[in-house]
Amino acid sequence: MGAGGLKGWIRSGIAAALAAVALAMALPQPVAAQPADGLSALARFLPDASALRDAGNGGLSVELALTQPVPWRVRLIDGPPRLLLDFSEVDFSALRLPDPAAALGPARAVQAVRAGALQPGWSRLVLELAGPMGVDSAEMRTDTATGRAVVRLALSPVTPEAFAASAESPQAALGLDPGRLPAQQARPQAGDRRLVVVLDPGHGGIDPGAERDGLRESDLMLSFARELREALLRAGGFDVVLTRDEDVFVSLEARVRIARTAGADVFLSLHADALPDGGASGATVYILSDEATDAAAAALAERHDRADLLGGVDLRDQDDLIAEVLISIARTETAPRIDALADALVGAITAGVGRMHRRPRQAAGFSVLKAPDIPSVLLELGFMSSPRDLADLQDPEWRARMAEAIVSALQAWALEDASAAALRRR
Repeated sequence: MGAGGLKGWIRSGIAAALAAVALAMALPQPVAAQPADGLSALARFLPDASALRDAGNGGLSVELALTQPVPWRVRLIDGPPRLLLDFSEVDFSALRLPDPAAALGPARAVQAVRAGALQPGWSRLVLELAGPMGVDSAEMRTDTATGRAVVRLALSPVTPEAFAASAESPQAALGLDPGRLPAQQARPQAGDRRLVVVLDPGHGGIDPGAERDGLRESDLMLSFARELREALLRAGGFDVVLTRDEDVFVSLEARVRIARTAGADVFLSLHADALPDGGASGATVYILSDEATDAAAAALAERHDRADLLGGVDLRDQDDLIAEVLISIARTETAPRIDALADALVGAITAGVGRMHRRPRQAAGFSVLKAPDIPSVLLELGFMSSPRDLADLQDPEWRARMAEAIVSALQAWALEDASAAALRRR
């Protein structure tokens, strides 16, 4: 990050002191030729040598140890106040603990900690702050004897107004996102071309989703998305795009953008959530609605949408406008196509897999379904809080039956949709 970028968020009294830090953020640090613990291609986070500490002035001291120095940068995001540290690139797997904030602290100034892959080649550490703070100092130091690097930051409280003025916009937090391409209007289905299907494996990277017995929703959904892609390609007549094909974070906004850029005919978001009471089980098809089917559906939608906060992104202020556009358009043309798609999925899964949720089709306000011109549904393959569902999700035979059922549903829907389109053109 250059000095010009720092001026927006560093308090005026310390700007001169951080001029050297700007160069450290922008350039890789020198690495010892023969480090004691050896260098790998990927820097690793060292939790035992790292700490979050409350400072006497109500501020915060951050110390992060890495096996080797890497290019990095720091930024602040509001709503809620967060400190983002981006690295190129760091393995944060050692921080996958039940409560990373407590493991590194505890520090009253930090409410939550998340870390993981953000985009290919980049990792992110997010500290959710208890209140607005400014960065007083930031540096990376390298031990020439061991090759290890330590990032140290000092923060102190500032007024909400000062924080808001220094923080970057949520959209700026997507600055590493390579998917910012011009959107293309989805093409109407006419039955004379291959169907473009965008598969959206939920969560990823810094946002693992639900976790049970050492398994992560993000990993299970990526594996299934790859298997479903192969099943669709074997069936013929489909072009398939994945919103992510590795364990990286992709914002909700970017997932929709990828679908529109691909000219998607269908957007299928794949999830396997967990509910606190553990009572839900079986696959469920969700369509978008401003009114949730029930409280559980509303809670799922809120939890999915909050995932963007983990990556330092918060686009909640845009939701109302997007929803208004969606409702006005979807109720005229897209809504009937979505209804038909949901019905086809419920019918095919019931026939091919044999078990679904007691209410197999539901509705809720999932932001990832808010592309107004693309038939979009969210498929909960099962619930990781259900032992039976969790066993199914790990069973290759069950996953193969589910993939074939989805293929059958998309084939049937494509024929019906093409027929309906032909009738509309008459």
